[in-house]
Amino acid sequence: MQFSFRLPVATHILLCIERFKNEYKTTSTFLAGSVNVNPVIIRKTLGQLKAAGLVEVAAGVGGAKLTKSPKDITLWDVFQAVEEDEDLFHFQENPNPACPVGRNIHGVLGERLEDVRQHMLADFKKVTLADLLESIAVKEAEQEKRK
Repeated sequence: MQFSFRLPVATHILLCIERFKNEYKTTSTFLAGSVNVNPVIIRKTLGQLKAAGLVEVAAGVGGAKLTKSPKDITLWDVFQAVEEDEDLFHFQENPNPACPVGRNIHGVLGERLEDVRQHMLADFKKVTLADLLESIAVKEAEQEKRK
């Protein structure tokens, strides 16, 4: 199974905007260099984040900035901004009804997967950009010690 890459990319963008706000203009080209994707993907994602009220984007080479404090932006906010569908687990549409597993798989596994999805989304509400920025700072300090 593969989850969408939109949430990690959008989170990466938001973290860069905050982390580098006083050092660089956080343009789509700059952000694309950090994420290592085409600037077109960055611009599309910034558009989604802007529509959700999480960023402001200055035209031209003005860059982007957060509209809220990092402590007030959760992974849930980012998820809602960029994910088109919350159906994280996809079943095969037509399992074999003559098979006892096939005819029961949706009912047996569906409830459990829905519980997992609900727990994951609830956890998203507990993690803020401030938490992630703090974790980045800790990782950076650890890496500096190893040098």
